Amino acid sequence: MIGIVDYNAGNITSVERALKSLDIEFIRSKNPADFADCDKLIFPGVGDAAYAMKQLEETGLGKFLKEWAAANKPLLGICLGSQIIFDWSQEGDTKCLGLIPGKIIHFENLMEPVSDSSKYKIPHMGWNNVTQVNGGCKLFNTIDGEKDFYFVHSYVIQPDDPEVIRGVADYGIKVPSCVQKGNIIAFQFHPEKSGKHGLELLRNYCNATINEKGELTC
Repeated sequence: MIGIVDYNAGNITSVERALKSLDIEFIRSKNPADFADCDKLIFPGVGDAAYAMKQLEETGLGKFLKEWAAANKPLLGICLGSQIIFDWSQEGDTKCLGLIPGKIIHFENLMEPVSDSSKYKIPHMGWNNVTQVNGGCKLFNTIDGEKDFYFVHSYVIQPDDPEVIRGVADYGIKVPSCVQKGNIIAFQFHPEKSGKHGLELLRNYCNATINEKGELTC
């Protein structure tokens, strides 16, 4: 059973539709107790980091997610959910969940001035290739070559340990787009809005197992 964490942070319905199209059994809830029978969680989201963290604190989902990750259970963060698993976000000077060490920084603080500024509008919105790095992420093993995925974001993942970055997109800078640390995987892009290859990633996650190293693999 897959659990979708609902904390009033958008794009939940699109994730539901994606799982329904894959015939994957899931439950969507704001209540941590409802995930008792789940073996994996999807932690999606769009919007403001400070608002999202407030929702997580008020519902108890923040504490629950920390306990879930510490128990080495699979967790997939998507978009905002890929960011607030880190320590801190520049958006609203927000203390986040701290599941992986690192910060979330606005594009403007990372990009050098470019001659064609219109090429790199913020937010980074639209389709972009994701290139595997640092050995890649096993969830991409069934996808041939580099494929386009759909992005919408203004803030950029900056892990303390660059080795956890498993995929990058080129948008004036190398944008960390897939992060993995053990049982935790995060996609900055939206797999649920990325056509057949995005759906394949979701299917691979839902069917993944934990290997002897404590990492998700398929």
